[in-house]
Amino acid sequence: MKLVASAFVAMLMLTGCQSAYYAAWEKVGIEKRDILVDRVENAKESQEEAQEQFSSALEAFGAVVAFDGGELEEVYDRLNGQYEDSVAAAEDVTARIDKVEGVAEALFDEWQEELEKYQNASLKRDSASKLRETQRRYKSLMKAMRNAESKMAPVLSALQDNVLYLKHNLNASAIGALQGELSTIENNVAQLLRQMNAAIEESDAFIASMKN
Repeated sequence: MKLVASAFVAMLMLTGCQSAYYAAWEKVGIEKRDILVDRVENAKESQEEAQEQFSSALEAFGAVVAFDGGELEEVYDRLNGQYEDSVAAAEDVTARIDKVEGVAEALFDEWQEELEKYQNASLKRDSASKLRETQRRYKSLMKAMRNAESKMAPVLSALQDNVLYLKHNLNASAIGALQGELSTIENNVAQLLRQMNAAIEESDAFIASMKN
C-alpha cells in the first residue's frame, strides 16, 4: 500500500498531533497496522537508495585516489557532491526509521489497551499472543535497522575528512596522502552494505508477517 492522498495528506500535515493524524487515516479505513507496513516499506526503500549512494561515493573516492592527470578540481567537485548526497541519504534513512518507530509505538499501545475490552477469554489470549509475536519481530527489525544506520557514520566521517583535506590541498601530492584511506573506506562501506542487506531482509520478513 502506498499512502498517496494529495489534499488529504496536506490536511493531515496541518493537524500536527500524531493522534489526530492516525484518527484521520482511520476514518478512511487505514489503520495503524497499514501505516506501519507502509513506513517499513519506505524505510526499506531508503536503505536501498542509501546503498546505491554510498557505493557511488566509494567509486568517486576511488577515482580521486586513482587520479592520473586532468582537471583535479572536477574530481574534487564530484567527490564533494557524492559526500553531500550521502549525508542526505543518511538523514533520509534515519528519518524513515524514526517514523517506523513512531507508528509502531502507537500501534502497540493501542493493541495493549484494547486487550482489556475483550469479553471472550480465548480471543483475548490469541490476540495477546499475536501482539507479543509482532513485538518480537518488530524488535528484531528495529535492531537490524539501527545497526545499519550506525554503520553510516564512520563512512560519512571518513569521507568528510578526506573531502576537507582535498579542498585545502588540491594538488597531486594530496592525492598521494589519501591513497592509504581507500582501504579503510572500502571496509566501512562493505560493513554498511552487509548491515543494510540484513535490515532489508528483516523488513521483507516483517512486512510478510504483517500481511498474513
